Amino acid sequence: MGTIYQSIEILSKEKGIDPRIVVDAVKDALLVAARKHYRTNEEFAAELNERTGAIDLFAVKKVVENVEFASKEITLEDALRIDPNAVEGGEIRFAKSTDMLGRISAQTAKQVIFQKVREAERDTVFQEYSGRVGEMVNCTVKRIDGPDLILDLGKTEARLSRKEQSRLESFSVGDRVRCVIKMVDKSSKGPGVEVSRAAPELVMRLFEQEVPEIYDSTVIIKGCAREAGERTKIAVQSRDRDVDSVGACVGMKGMRVQSIIRELRSEKIDIIEYSEDPVVFATHALSPAKIGRVSILDAVGRHMEVIVDDSQLSLAIGKKGQNVRLAAKLLGWRIDIKSEEEKRQEVESAMAALVAPGAPVSVLIDHGMDEALAAMLVAGGIGTVEKLGAMTPEQIEEIQGIEPQMVETIQVAVNAYYSQYDSQGETAPGADASQPPQIGEQEPEMAVEAEKAENPGAESAESANMKDSEHTVPEGAASEPGV
Repeated sequence: MGTIYQSIEILSKEKGIDPRIVVDAVKDALLVAARKHYRTNEEFAAELNERTGAIDLFAVKKVVENVEFASKEITLEDALRIDPNAVEGGEIRFAKSTDMLGRISAQTAKQVIFQKVREAERDTVFQEYSGRVGEMVNCTVKRIDGPDLILDLGKTEARLSRKEQSRLESFSVGDRVRCVIKMVDKSSKGPGVEVSRAAPELVMRLFEQEVPEIYDSTVIIKGCAREAGERTKIAVQSRDRDVDSVGACVGMKGMRVQSIIRELRSEKIDIIEYSEDPVVFATHALSPAKIGRVSILDAVGRHMEVIVDDSQLSLAIGKKGQNVRLAAKLLGWRIDIKSEEEKRQEVESAMAALVAPGAPVSVLIDHGMDEALAAMLVAGGIGTVEKLGAMTPEQIEEIQGIEPQMVETIQVAVNAYYSQYDSQGETAPGADASQPPQIGEQEPEMAVEAEKAENPGAESAESANMKDSEHTVPEGAASEPGV
């Protein structure tokens, strides 16, 4: 029977778990098998016999004064015959044979043992790897499970799911892969460790390996935003003013960053100098585009507006919005990108909205018009003084409720309204030079035309004098052509 304990020790070493956990699992399995085999209400107990190395099975009965359940209790008198040291409230054990446990019981015991060992294994894996999230590990592809890869970590297996792989990569069984530990799940059925090749932490760990200045904390990685297989933006800052943070990461002739790009299968990497000033940082983060200006719209809500030259707009936004998306993720700000033309149109629209649409008709109440008449005009669709001033008396009379005698009142009120600005040399709000003349007024040109219509043959003295002057040559003037 000593072989049972030896098998337990071998199993414990293979799985990397405590032998006592396996012993407890075997005990539990033996108890389950015993209950199934004996089919009684007895209480069973199992114990490791250190002398023989076997697991012994016992039926346990409690010592009581009056027995109610014979299968679980025994009187003190009967207990003393078996064990002279028995006391009331104590227990008496009866050895049970395990040789009678059949094949089905053994199979049940085997399942229980495997279940307990798996649980213990998960606990061990969780305790070892839960504190290593974000750490880079070297794995080997063990098998392919549909779109996912099962990797060998040495002591346990890890899962690399499809969404955590770069679209540029494909692996075969036996390939060595560098990943970062993404999560450790204690309750999962399969491998409890999930690793990633798409996480930004992988790029950060690779830079730590390749750049000594980052490893010794002379240069600090302040942030990283990544879309695996496409582009990565990483922000770095130097703690030593004599060390160029971006130059240290690029390396001589780009050797340092090129080795990381090879590892990531030619993924594009932008190395950006970090700044505490969000405006400066945004200018760097949106590279390679040249930024015109940055405005903070909401400092608390972290919202900014970036204006770029029309030729730089597509470069700043990037393919399918990737450049601005990664920059926003790196900054932690919401970014609105606009071209100079878009901004100009926006400003013009805002200015146009601010211009007064015209003075309301109600202002004429202060210039002799009663409220009822103003209400009629508004009801007829005439809301502003400017619109009213552009109308002829006949058009005004067409408005429902307006009588001919009211037109004169309206004319007087409109003229009084405009005359207050004429006396001050100002232009009425909302009015411009292109507006028609006020009611009852005529422009000078119109007056001249009217005079000509009345006296077709008449000619003003001024125009006659002008004609005379055209044909008069001053004395002594040269008469040569072209002079």
